[in-house]
Amino acid sequence: MEELRQDNLRQSALDYHAKPKPGKLEIRATKPLANGRDLARAYSPGVAEASLAIKEDPDTARDYTARGNLVAVVTNGSAVLGLGNIGPLAAKPVMEGKAVLFKKFADIDCFDIEVAEKDPEKLAEIVCALEPSFGAINLEDIKAPDCFIVEKICREKMNIPVFHDDQHGTAIVVGAAATNALRIAKKNFEDIKIVSTGGGAAGIACLNMLLKLGVKRENVWLCDIEGLVYKGREADMTPQKAEYAQDSDLRTLDDVIEGADMFLGLSGPGVLKPEMVQKMAKQPIIFALANPNPEILPDVAREVAPDAIIATGRSDFPNQVNNVLCFPFIFRGALDVGATTINDEMQIACVEGIAKLARQTTSAEAAAAYRGEKLTFGADYLIPKPFDPRLIGIVASAVAKAAMETGVAARPLENLDAYKVQLDGSVFKSALLMRPVFDAAATARRRIVFAEGEDERVLRAANAMIEETTDTPILIGRPDVIEMRCERAGLPLDLGAVEIVNPENDPRYRDYWGTYHELMARRGVTPDLARAIMRTNSTAIAGVMVHREEADSMICGTFGQYLWHLKYVREILARDGLHAQGALSLMILEDGPLFVADTHVHHAPTPEQIMETVCGAARHVSRFGLKPKIALCSHSQFGNLDSDSGERMRAAMNLLIRREVNFDFEGEMHVDAALDPETRARLMPNSRFEGAANVLVFANTDAASGVRNILKMKAGGLEVGPILMGMGNKAHIVTPSITSRGLLNMSAIAGTPVAHYS
Repeated sequence: MEELRQDNLRQSALDYHAKPKPGKLEIRATKPLANGRDLARAYSPGVAEASLAIKEDPDTARDYTARGNLVAVVTNGSAVLGLGNIGPLAAKPVMEGKAVLFKKFADIDCFDIEVAEKDPEKLAEIVCALEPSFGAINLEDIKAPDCFIVEKICREKMNIPVFHDDQHGTAIVVGAAATNALRIAKKNFEDIKIVSTGGGAAGIACLNMLLKLGVKRENVWLCDIEGLVYKGREADMTPQKAEYAQDSDLRTLDDVIEGADMFLGLSGPGVLKPEMVQKMAKQPIIFALANPNPEILPDVAREVAPDAIIATGRSDFPNQVNNVLCFPFIFRGALDVGATTINDEMQIACVEGIAKLARQTTSAEAAAAYRGEKLTFGADYLIPKPFDPRLIGIVASAVAKAAMETGVAARPLENLDAYKVQLDGSVFKSALLMRPVFDAAATARRRIVFAEGEDERVLRAANAMIEETTDTPILIGRPDVIEMRCERAGLPLDLGAVEIVNPENDPRYRDYWGTYHELMARRGVTPDLARAIMRTNSTAIAGVMVHREEADSMICGTFGQYLWHLKYVREILARDGLHAQGALSLMILEDGPLFVADTHVHHAPTPEQIMETVCGAARHVSRFGLKPKIALCSHSQFGNLDSDSGERMRAAMNLLIRREVNFDFEGEMHVDAALDPETRARLMPNSRFEGAANVLVFANTDAASGVRNILKMKAGGLEVGPILMGMGNKAHIVTPSITSRGLLNMSAIAGTPVAHYS
């Protein structure tokens, strides 16, 4: 059975690499090449202008070519993963995988280069000759001690960053994990005794990093296959090992493990025995990093040391030491400031950034990617997960800052804070677009009530509100359930910083049902029904709180049907001139934002309702710092069909014209004419606005909702919203697919005072 399972896994891995097209990489053009004019600019004669500009000023290569965002992953295949010396061709899948990680985690373009050269000096010569092509070099899977020689020569001769990830990447992640492990164990680097196995590139680099972090060289005991590295030993020695030679009569790992605070293993399986763990200090730190089988399995170590803090190189145990936590982000920061090298200060900044992130609240995105795991800082969570999107902002900006402070940045940044915002925007698609909304929301302290306060997404959003905004979250839910779900999710939500409304037992219950009955007494709601609704219907409770001015705005809809929630919002809050004008969804796409309306409220709106939707959309689009260009979309195009949607859109156009609104609009038209100015110019040369529309308003919700979902599912669009227009920002109804980040965005929209966009 196990053999069959292994065969299935092997075939699955092979299929992944072979289908639908071989390999994991392809090259895509970033510029159009659709006609002779494009060809003349992409190649001869236009390309000569870029070449001449670079000849005159080599720094402009970053402006006119991909070099500034291009890394080479170079190997000779002499020490690949746990596979050993398999040669450059067999190493190619691994190098392609490394390139994929660069692109996925840091949007860095990467070429994998496999070189059939065993001589380290000749290999270094080849790598140095690549400098004109790349912004940085990542050396990979080159055996020790050759890797030390190659890196030393390249770093001395090249004026771009050269980084051997097997050495320094591993060392950085080990340094971050050790930093947090010592914090938990209440120990200091300068006081601990370290015993290490493995004198290869990664092992030596990790020890060097630990020295930089404060460990004393005399407290490091290095062992390898020959036993302790001691002064005078001749067997299997290298200059790198000799730096850690101890003046001692002890000879074996078992001899030196007594009283060790930390074991660092980068050797092989089963090297560390349970009886050795028993000899270690209290609360031992055990980093058993051999792959695929560690020096000791965590369960075995904990049988003799239940308080042990353990990390491995495997993903099926907590605390996986994975280089992907480091290399994409250290290169991102180095490339963005034009660093000429990656120095110690940049590496330590990377260590500190990774360690600090693990001590913060886990992001909702990481929690979703690792569902079921408890991601709370502690012995089983020393370092963040690779899919935590905050890594790039925290680590790359720390690296860039260190590069500038140490004088190795050829292109220092003017504003480091703005750079971090830009980095966050590269992974949080909504970050940059939402910035004006968050800035406006920060001008006031508003109370936002969440109807579904027990939902984990809501709890994460509430925690983020406390950490990132000035607003106060109010949660409708049972306190014991909220506390239990926070505990289960590893969420350190300060329940003292939020207000909780318990539907089962709240001192305001009598006031709430009385208010609801007063509002609904002549709509068939009896006192008994009002009491029941105020015990069971959290949307109605939230509406009553906003009506009573105990909250400024409400957010509901994380489960249930949109119109069901809208019914109660209208009943309680649609008064004093407020009414639901329509729902506006912001879709953030690869080429920018696109707003779609009305996605939920009016199934087949009248011309007056369409006009209100258009005006509301213009108002809300302006909140994002954008100039609205609104297209009224229909099956009819500029009067060519007398269809129902065409007639209603034309009538709405006339209403807008008579109102003399101060924003751009045009219609009625097809979506392609709205988004393609050239198509629109052929059909309507005197169009009311230039360029592509950024708002599409449809004549029925079927069309609007369909477009919204197609953009989300097939074009990778990220939705912000839907934004309920016309309710004075007192209520917003989301959809069940919303994420925690989406709820945080909606809280910022709800948290903006009406004066900012009315």
